[in-house]
Amino acid sequence: MSTVFVEDANADEVLVRVCQIIARVQGLPEERVRGESSFLELGIESLDAINLLFALEDAFGIKIPMEEGQYRTVEEAVAGVRRHLAAGDAP
Repeated sequence: MSTVFVEDANADEVLVRVCQIIARVQGLPEERVRGESSFLELGIESLDAINLLFALEDAFGIKIPMEEGQYRTVEEAVAGVRRHLAAGDAP
């Protein structure tokens, strides 16, 4: 498995996994996806965002309500995943 470029060598696992998932779902080079990336600059449109939401749910074993899954940045997606992991929001 390849690694994702992140600024901090001790980057947390959720950020790394979310970046990997976004890169895979969008067909992007992993080094292009960073925490500060916006979905707009990554070319993530509404249908892509829905597919990404499902991929995040599957990867982390959580359920993210559709109305909440309107993330605009990678950081927002990471925060949402963390929130649902902490709450134990299983499907």
